[in-house]
Amino acid sequence: MTVTSHYDSPVGRLVLAGKGSALVGAWIEGQKYFPGALPEEGREGEGLPVLEQAKGWLDRYFAGERPDVRELALAPEGSEFQKAVWEILCAIPYGETRTYGWIAKEVAVRRGLERMSAQAVGGAVGHNPISIVIPCHRVVGTDGSLTGYAGGLEKKIRLLAHEGVDVERFSRPKEGTAL
Repeated sequence: MTVTSHYDSPVGRLVLAGKGSALVGAWIEGQKYFPGALPEEGREGEGLPVLEQAKGWLDRYFAGERPDVRELALAPEGSEFQKAVWEILCAIPYGETRTYGWIAKEVAVRRGLERMSAQAVGGAVGHNPISIVIPCHRVVGTDGSLTGYAGGLEKKIRLLAHEGVDVERFSRPKEGTAL
């Protein structure tokens, strides 16, 4: 059974979801693909160790530390392709960004393919069920645009700025799904 809890963060209230000993979800309330992203009917509760660990991890992250994603047992539910993309996201260093195109090339290499669609990667990034911990906010458009964050563009900007990224070097979309 999935157990959920809430966490008040500088970018809004998060819903955390744990199943057994693993974190399966972390969504900014109101983000795209929420609340339908919960893997099954869950119950609100406190005390599940992984949820307490996730809250501690988030406390440290928002205090300016650089906790390692590998400190938490993660079990995001998705397709094998999505999981491959999310694994690559976990390797993007704190304070750095990668493009959808870069991730597409990395997926292609790992799967022994000639190429991979950046748009397909964008879909997987956008459906990341463990926001902030799996750092999808560190992905930007190949053209240097800040785009594609299910939590909203302003939250993406705040997270990147929190990590010391110069967000002024990126363009901001005037319209689209990232807003």
